[in-house]
Amino acid sequence: MKTVYMDESGYTGYDLLNLDQPVQAASSLMIDEKTARGLIDDLFPRRQGKELKHKKLSKRKSYWKPLLEIQKAILNDFMGITYVCDKKYFLILRFLDDCVEPFFYQNGINFFKDGHNYALASLLYYTAGTLWGKKQFEDLLYLYLRASKNKSILNIHLLTDHAKSLIGKELSEFLLPLSRKVESCTKDILKPDNDTDIVFIVILSLVNRLEEIIDREYMIVHDTSNKLKTYKKAIERFIGISENISFKATNISSFNFPLKLSAVEQKDSKSSFAIQLADLLVGGVVEHCMALKGLVPKNDYNQNVMESYDDLNLVTMFPSIDFEDNRQFRQNNQSYEFVDFIAEKIS
Repeated sequence: MKTVYMDESGYTGYDLLNLDQPVQAASSLMIDEKTARGLIDDLFPRRQGKELKHKKLSKRKSYWKPLLEIQKAILNDFMGITYVCDKKYFLILRFLDDCVEPFFYQNGINFFKDGHNYALASLLYYTAGTLWGKKQFEDLLYLYLRASKNKSILNIHLLTDHAKSLIGKELSEFLLPLSRKVESCTKDILKPDNDTDIVFIVILSLVNRLEEIIDREYMIVHDTSNKLKTYKKAIERFIGISENISFKATNISSFNFPLKLSAVEQKDSKSSFAIQLADLLVGGVVEHCMALKGLVPKNDYNQNVMESYDDLNLVTMFPSIDFEDNRQFRQNNQSYEFVDFIAEKIS
């Protein structure tokens, strides 16, 4: 059985509006510990300490070249893959899923058809701050975050009242059911297992790409994570789905069951050279994104990180205003059916 090693970066829990860390990512690779150690010994022969950390290495210019070389080797020779998403965009998608889509579902309308939810989230990402006012839009997202975390009726009222204050502004019509306190638009927020922590979704998104390229049974070894432990049962149920069934996601991807993934285990990165390599891979992409957003200085390292990537080893979740391209990309997707199927299987 193959072993895939995985690590994440940019995790801020439920706080998807964190200004210092606006992206979240995960990287994986298929390698054995002996080969991983040899690769590290070759490119970092003078390393100090027992554990390599991208955040520390990238601060030193002398390490930029070996960092780029080791990332290239991981991507080309060890099936390296990275998934990265914009957390604010993901938060808007979650808001639409919880507070808008249920009303459409209740009335027999497929909100996910041809990627409508992604298009609306992108439109809001780029225009709501102008149409509604930056603070008003951010307050809507913050109130949704807080209501999702605290599960109190008071916070639900604050959210619905704020939605009501936006009615009449351009692009606010989809908020009408929420502003009128329609039960279906708030009940999902109150569910104990529903929050805005996206670590589970990030991992599953990376797993979906792994399922497309790995042709045999495999397991994942992930860096130790307390949060991941809370999803243990959900992951086991996901892995345990035995039906032979497929759901179209986009024109180039689908969700296929049963999974070839057989288990997800955790291991301390200090004792795993392979997980340390995953850290070096994911750290490079996150720093590149941070530089694009002006949160860290651009330099010869972070501006060259993406040169070794292609469409096979990079999966992104970023807003796009090319709405026709989005419609064609997600045309006839089966997200509606997939959500119902998963809700039944892992609830």
